[in-house]
Amino acid sequence: MAVTDPPVKGTAVPAGLLIGIASALCFGLSGPLARLLIDDGLSPMQVVWLRLGGAAVVLLAVARPSLRVPRGRRGYVVLYTLLGFALVQACYYAAVARLPVGLASLLEYAAPVLVAVWVRLVRGVRLPRAALGGMALTMAGLVCVTRVWDGLSSDALGLLFGLGTAAGAAAYFLLAQDSGDGIAPLTALAWGLIGSTAVLTPLARPWDLPWDALDGRDLLALGLLVGVATLLAYITGMAAVRRLTSAVGAAVASLEAVTAALLAWAVLGQALTPVQIGGGLVVLLGALLVQQAVARAQPRRADEPREAADRDVTHVTYGAGHE
Repeated sequence: MAVTDPPVKGTAVPAGLLIGIASALCFGLSGPLARLLIDDGLSPMQVVWLRLGGAAVVLLAVARPSLRVPRGRRGYVVLYTLLGFALVQACYYAAVARLPVGLASLLEYAAPVLVAVWVRLVRGVRLPRAALGGMALTMAGLVCVTRVWDGLSSDALGLLFGLGTAAGAAAYFLLAQDSGDGIAPLTALAWGLIGSTAVLTPLARPWDLPWDALDGRDLLALGLLVGVATLLAYITGMAAVRRLTSAVGAAVASLEAVTAALLAWAVLGQALTPVQIGGGLVVLLGALLVQQAVARAQPRRADEPREAADRDVTHVTYGAGHE
């Protein structure tokens, strides 16, 4: 049976919609702010480390979330940390350092296609035509944004890092869908921030941070990156997941890529070509179609409410698998 959007009562949709938009806009700040810091002398890994470590410190000091994880969920938390935080963040910022921010953000939207391929080949779920059409649109859009006909005019390693972001987000989504129950959202967020900071420390080498090269603008950018583009973005995202259906959530999340591209143009002077802009819109449309088709095609558990099954898919955009 296909999973349909549940009717929404009262003001749940308007409230959830506003929260979802706020989350997408906050996440959209991440790439431009990181590129500012990278251009001013920090390495991508150092920016990731400062973002995650700073957010962990603030979250623990202000919210004081419980760090208790049920025994049966500890393996999930480890994978959640490695895939949803460390891998996704490291790959995304490495891509941002080499590519225009808008392009790096769009590459993440290959994640729903990777999820669809996994669901079809590994789980044996028969996907509807809408999923196949969405996959074709996404791939066609990615051809345009990467300008394959110019011999991949963008940095090849940057493109690989961007696709690594998508792979990490897809892996996180599949993991969260199967194993993420029973953990408080703030607990998962806290461990994701703490664990990924620890894992990335040898790569970031924070003891070599060039603090003397950072000026007031850089410190402001770092504060916004930690407070707005990380903590506020994740917390509002978790709140949005509880209030939005998958159809609305996936559409709202696309504002993140648009925000990143517009800010990169306004602040960094990075502009995509008309063909890349058109391709980006096609990528977002294709990802939306795939995401919805996969959500409807997968059978929900017998004890799982219809609303929960419908909203599970929003984890791919508002969960930890996020740049």
